[in-house]
Amino acid sequence: MPSTDAAALVDLADLGLDEGGDLLVDRGLGGLAPGRRLTVTGRHPALRVHLGAWCRSHGHRLIEGNPPPGGAGWADSALDGGTLMIEKGGSGERRWAGAERAGSAAGPPDARADARWGLAARGALVEAGGPPIGAQWSEREHVWADIAPKLYAAAAAAQWDPATAVDWTAPIDAVPPEIERTVVQIMTYLVENEQAALIIPARLLSQLHPHYREVMQLLATQAADEARHVEVFTRRGLLSGGPLGTSSAGGRASLATLLNEPDFTTASFLLSVLGEGTFLDLLRFLHDHAPDPVTADVTRLALRDEARHVAFGVAHTAHLAGSDPAYLGTLRRSVERRHAALQDTAGLNAEVFDSLVLLAAGSWQPSAIRRGWQAVRDLQARMDEGRRRRLAAIGFPDDEAAELSALHTRNFM
Repeated sequence: MPSTDAAALVDLADLGLDEGGDLLVDRGLGGLAPGRRLTVTGRHPALRVHLGAWCRSHGHRLIEGNPPPGGAGWADSALDGGTLMIEKGGSGERRWAGAERAGSAAGPPDARADARWGLAARGALVEAGGPPIGAQWSEREHVWADIAPKLYAAAAAAQWDPATAVDWTAPIDAVPPEIERTVVQIMTYLVENEQAALIIPARLLSQLHPHYREVMQLLATQAADEARHVEVFTRRGLLSGGPLGTSSAGGRASLATLLNEPDFTTASFLLSVLGEGTFLDLLRFLHDHAPDPVTADVTRLALRDEARHVAFGVAHTAHLAGSDPAYLGTLRRSVERRHAALQDTAGLNAEVFDSLVLLAAGSWQPSAIRRGWQAVRDLQARMDEGRRRRLAAIGFPDDEAAELSALHTRNFM
């Protein structure tokens, strides 16, 4: 027969269940096994009615206790210390019978995230029966890098405000008009590329299981970085009051191949390891040859952000290739596939290439143009060297790294 624990008593005083009293009753039942009884006392006029409804909705049974001294009925005794008794039901225990932990909040993520965990926090006790999440990437090896938590912490600490991090009042009047036009054309090209670099992590983010929250957070900051880059490059392009430059069909075709890449790792590899890795050298070049403080600032800030993106791309790709060396073949095929798709395009916008030469030259003097031309050739050599180095870090032999670097798009990104 169900028994009452002498210590199982809750006194609500004049607090009603509709004022938070249910929290105290639920707390009192929390330490009891199903079938045990809890005594509830209180002076609220509607306590018996409310408690009866509450018990029915929570799977418990209300039992009338002894009426108050003097023989008064329940209705008359509401203000004189009415006593009620609840027999705990088993629905609460049954509700969590099939629950499981979604990994460990403090430890590393699981090798595979269960779709049934849905949007539950990592480490939470997940009630069975909730809607699954349709994440495309739910295996750790396909998305993870051990450096991801540190990179996210660095990214969160390094966020900057375009309105204050750049001195937009710095004069550009001293920049010759023809050099200014090269800056505008280059900024137009940068915006186009950064828009692609914004879409890709946002797309990857939307298909990533939230169990891998550090990668999700890092991709979110990466998208925020690219959004800032789009803003500052656009503002610099418009700073002199004219329209932006040109956008070539070949350049857009090159970027479209990135947007169409379906796999998480190959998309990250082509964008961050090869494309953004190449852009690191381009941004350094633009910073070194900047004709004004604003151009120097926006390229410096973007370079700092892009370095984190490249670091994750290299670390993640190396992580996967280390656990599955055969995956290097998949990466190689992604480069070859992209090269084949773009072999009939012109590559880098001629206006962009010429602008880089003139920016480095600083004038139209023949000797200056020769110097600018050589500077761009040196830039391309540094880009190739950087790609080879990153490919080798992932696991490609030197000869294969050189071959794949040569197949990279002439459009840089």
